[in-house]
Amino acid sequence: MDQPVNVPVDNPNADTEWNDILRKHGVIPEKPPSPTPIIEEALAEARRQAHDNRLEDKNLDELDELEDEEDEEFLQQYRKQRMAELSTISQASVFNQVYPLQKPDYSRDVTEASHKAFVLVHLTSSLGMNTESRLLTEHWRELARRFGDIKFCEMRGDMCIEGYPDKNTPTILVYHGGDITRQVITLRDLAGPRTSVAELERLLIEVGAVNSNDSRLSHSQPRVEAPGKSLASSDLAEDDSDWE
Repeated sequence: MDQPVNVPVDNPNADTEWNDILRKHGVIPEKPPSPTPIIEEALAEARRQAHDNRLEDKNLDELDELEDEEDEEFLQQYRKQRMAELSTISQASVFNQVYPLQKPDYSRDVTEASHKAFVLVHLTSSLGMNTESRLLTEHWRELARRFGDIKFCEMRGDMCIEGYPDKNTPTILVYHGGDITRQVITLRDLAGPRTSVAELERLLIEVGAVNSNDSRLSHSQPRVEAPGKSLASSDLAEDDSDWE
């Protein structure tokens, strides 16, 4: 019986004539493809996207300042596009304030209203000492002022659901299409008492209420990473019917 022959191989990945012979006869596996072309292609695509999106964060005044740097025809076309977007937003901005809720009207003002627009409900604390709830109330006013196409509402948690634990406040409920699409229990999964408007804007982006290139977003708005950990949400013990 023939004994197996140990073939000397210094480096199976080296580009040598000897390794080519060994690969041809199946002694060593084929050399894996070089990742360099893939990396170069990815970098080229990233540069292309960065160039294509270079004007996304610019307002109309900033676009005017670029007249000497950008092609005039392209800049004019982009300016018209931006003005059309702003016009669409303006027409949809029918809320622009925080709406207090009453339980008898909850289904109409929240569940039914969410068929026409995103509705975000802040269930507040019944105690005036809850720092996070007071902070979210302030941020809610700022967001409602800037994002008038989204309906921002507030209601005390224990008035919405009898016995709702104050430790779960503030609670954010996101409604769209008649359903709850996101629940955020306290601000722990954002930045706690240091939660900023920009971090709440990230939530708006994640749930699809705002586009990531929306000109109304804060300049400090953090980008949403995908895939990755999104803003965590907790399941409420109550049945969905409790919110309707």
